[in-house]
Amino acid sequence: MARFGTVAVIGAGFYGSTTAQRLAEYDLFETVVLTDIIEGRPEGLALDMNQARSMEGFETRVLGQTTGADGSGYEAIASSDIVVITAGLPRKPGMSRMDLIEVNARIVRQVADNVARHAPDAVVIVVSNPLDEMTALAQIATGFPYHRVMGQAGMLDTARFTSFVADELGVPVSSVRTLTLGSHGDTMVPVPSACTVDGAPLTDLLPADKIEEVVTRTRNGGAEVLALLKTGSAYYAPSAAVARMVRAVHEDSGAVLPVCAWVDGEYGISNVYLGVTAELGQGGVHRVVETPLTADELAQLRQAAEAVRAKQADVRGL
Repeated sequence: MARFGTVAVIGAGFYGSTTAQRLAEYDLFETVVLTDIIEGRPEGLALDMNQARSMEGFETRVLGQTTGADGSGYEAIASSDIVVITAGLPRKPGMSRMDLIEVNARIVRQVADNVARHAPDAVVIVVSNPLDEMTALAQIATGFPYHRVMGQAGMLDTARFTSFVADELGVPVSSVRTLTLGSHGDTMVPVPSACTVDGAPLTDLLPADKIEEVVTRTRNGGAEVLALLKTGSAYYAPSAAVARMVRAVHEDSGAVLPVCAWVDGEYGISNVYLGVTAELGQGGVHRVVETPLTADELAQLRQAAEAVRAKQADVRGL
């Protein structure tokens, strides 16, 4: 297998370290770089992952690097083609994603500044919360073109929607197709009209009230996990979601995936980062792909865009 390129994961918490592990086990990259501000943590995790290579059958090497507030250590990401930003504080029970905005804005801005300095040609994928706002901030701080900065949200929310539908109907997840657009938060827009089970419309299989229950559970999917864990937030499904995005960019696959991307005219919406479906490949987002929506779904998406736009304007000064 031909391995090439370097991907960097900034932040070695549960989310970041699991993402690095998934990317290494894909065995597509020459190197996965894992960084963190906690001294020794990324180096220790990298050593542990590398020792799994012979058992799991991958040759990708994981490099751990401690970074400092002064930017020291970021030279390790210099050859990165893709950078995943997971750095930031996770939610605690009772917190909303928006409760994290000021503290995580400072962290993401500092990380983005160093990414721009050391990996100026990279595609950046943001997963720090609040997702839509931190994606916008990362683009502002790096100064990268919009197509090279995106956020992970729709992949995860869609996966949760799929899982809940499959459980409700008692069918394999492979038979279910769902979609969520909008924000990664209260104005998330699950799209029942685009949902099918073995090709049959979801609306033919579940009554409207039951679909609404599943939609509500999807919007609250992260909070449900958080309430059960009590000491941390989700990372298995989120890391799988961002790893798939990284793979689409790395392989230049042209896969159409639900992501947080810059919208400029699609759906009658302009100048905002928003959850949409987009074609991914080398260089990041190739184009936003519009999905047919009902009048109500389109109205919800436009409302989400306005809500997110206001919050994204606020991060410029953070």
